[in-house]
Amino acid sequence: MCWLFVYHHFLHKQLYFDIYFSEVDTMKKRIMKLALVVLCLSASLLPITARKEVSDVGLKGDAKSVYLMEYTSGKVIYAEHENKRLYPASMTKMMGLLLIYEALHDGQLQLDDMVTTSEFAASMGGSQVFLEPQETLSAEDMIKSICIASANDAMVAMGEHLAGSHEAFVNKMNRKAKELGMNNTHFMNATGLHDDKHYTTAKDMALLGQALLKEGGEELLKITSTYDAYIREDSDKKFWLVNTNKLLKQVEGVDGLKTGFTKEALSCITVSAKRKELRLIAVVMGASNAKARNAIASGLLEYGFAQYAQGLLYAKGTRLDTLSFENGKPKQADIVALEDISYVFEKGKEPKEKHKEITITKKKLPYQKNEKIGTVRIEMSDGYYMEAPIGVNRTVLPLDFSDILLKTMRKIIA
Repeated sequence: MCWLFVYHHFLHKQLYFDIYFSEVDTMKKRIMKLALVVLCLSASLLPITARKEVSDVGLKGDAKSVYLMEYTSGKVIYAEHENKRLYPASMTKMMGLLLIYEALHDGQLQLDDMVTTSEFAASMGGSQVFLEPQETLSAEDMIKSICIASANDAMVAMGEHLAGSHEAFVNKMNRKAKELGMNNTHFMNATGLHDDKHYTTAKDMALLGQALLKEGGEELLKITSTYDAYIREDSDKKFWLVNTNKLLKQVEGVDGLKTGFTKEALSCITVSAKRKELRLIAVVMGASNAKARNAIASGLLEYGFAQYAQGLLYAKGTRLDTLSFENGKPKQADIVALEDISYVFEKGKEPKEKHKEITITKKKLPYQKNEKIGTVRIEMSDGYYMEAPIGVNRTVLPLDFSDILLKTMRKIIA
């Protein structure tokens, strides 16, 4: 493109000079033309400026920080000011939702449990579903209210229900943040309503989004991908919930997770999207308004899907190695992947497996078929690595007394 531009530029110049020197002798005109040709050829030999990479151009827009990562591995695809402490607004509720889904899966909470709204929860203000003091709502409807409408009153009511008080629930949120490695995060409340000591980073929000997706799974995504729904459907207080995440209808594959806004935090979002087998999580913090926030988040996702792909290295159940047992029966079993082991790579630069390390963490038999007994860590040629759980393809039992006696007798006879 560069040399063509130069070529056309000098053609125009040549025409000018032809006219200008129309009265000049032929020799001078020829010299001028020759000089122009030399200049054109020289320009074509100059190094052509390469297309700027996205990292040079920037995808941050007017946001204060952005972060884009692949969901399964946590591979960072793009980041700017990802460790800058900022206010998360209602993205805070992702931590509350994580604790709620943990309680559901631990059996501490059922979706049909009735949750009572305290006077404190009802007084939250901000985005809400207008719960009244002592009003009861099912846990399922509370979760819908939090995920879809970002309801502060529902979030506090659920926190009190699970931990006994709002303060105790916030303490659990902070303990969980430390557990997840969210080293630049501190919560002062469950809602994200402004407090100077309530902060996080884009990177920490991505880690939280990843943990929430793993815990909530399809149950969560079924709700976060819903654009509108109702609570109190069978009453005269029927309430229409409309999702605050407008990207659900604007960007292919978007199915979550949480938006946020306060005048101090400005517009924020943690958004998840999946196309084919590749799932990305993008975080935007401190954008000037919702339109700018959505444009930045959309740009991050489009860049990620355009530049990266996911490959399957080992399918679930694939044999990785063989394990032998001196005092077990049977004597051998295959070590297998307990889940699909995938890797993310830049398109056109697909890597190869470089190194595989298997670590057995369960030292004593018995091993049940497909029980987790350790992990495999795989490094790829591009430096990317992943870790996945491993098990065995058959149940392995320890030798009982009669087996040991028979084994001993055989050794003596031999």
